[in-house]
Amino acid sequence: MSHYTVSQPATKPKFSATDHFTHPLLQESKGKHENSSKLSVASVRGSIKELLAEANGEKHRNFVETIELQIGLKNYDPQRDKRFSGTVKLPNVPRPRMSICILADAADIDRAKQIDLEYMSVDDLKKLNKNKKLVKKLAKKYDAFLASEALIKQIPRLLGPGLSKAGKFPTPLSHAEDLGNKLNEVRSTIKFQLKKVLCLGVAVGHVQMTEDQVLGNVMLSINFLVSLLKKNWQNVKSLHIKSTMGKPVRIF
Repeated sequence: MSHYTVSQPATKPKFSATDHFTHPLLQESKGKHENSSKLSVASVRGSIKELLAEANGEKHRNFVETIELQIGLKNYDPQRDKRFSGTVKLPNVPRPRMSICILADAADIDRAKQIDLEYMSVDDLKKLNKNKKLVKKLAKKYDAFLASEALIKQIPRLLGPGLSKAGKFPTPLSHAEDLGNKLNEVRSTIKFQLKKVLCLGVAVGHVQMTEDQVLGNVMLSINFLVSLLKKNWQNVKSLHIKSTMGKPVRIF
C-alpha cells in the first residue's frame, strides 16, 4: 500500500473568487484528464458561508461543532482496486480539542507534565498486559497518540496490534522536536483511507473558524484526495460539507 504524506506551510492560502484551486499534486494528472471536473472556489465559498451562517445563527450549539468533508466515490471496486491511504497537513488546525496521549520515556514524561499533556509510561503499558479489551479501550479514549522515539519499536511488543487496528498507531517524537509544535502537527493532519465502502469522512474544520480558513482546508483536502484516486475526478461521485449537528451542504 503506497502512503503519501504532504506537509503544507501554515500560511493562509490566497484565493480569488474566480480562480479554480489546483494543488501541485494535481499538475501531473491535469493533462491526462482534460475533461475532469473542477470546483469553483466561489461556489465552495458560498456553501461554507451557508454552513457557518446556520451553525452560528439561531441553531448555535453549546459546543464547537466540527465541520466534516463527506466524500462519495464511484467507479471503484474496494475488493479489486488498490486501496489508497494518504495523509496531508492542513494549513489551519481542524480539531484544536483533539485528545492526544503520549507513550513516553522519562524525558518526555517531564515535558508532558509541563504542558498538562496526558501520558503513559512503559510500566503503565506493561500493566495492560496486551489485553485486547484494555488496549481497545485505550484506543477509544484518545483521538491520537504520540510516542517517544526510543519507545516506538516496543509498542507492538507491549500492546500488540490494537492501536494499528484502530488506525491510531503513535506518531514518533524525538527529544529534539518541540512538543507543542508536534501536537499542532498531529491536530492539523488528516488521513484518507479507503476501506470496504465507497464513502469517506474527514474533519476539515470547526464552526469558529473564518470562512477563509475553512475554504483553505476544504480545497486542499479535496485536491489531495483527488490526487490519490486512480482516475482522479472521474472517481468522485459527490462531495458534501456538514457541521456536527447541521444538514449536509453539497459542493459537488
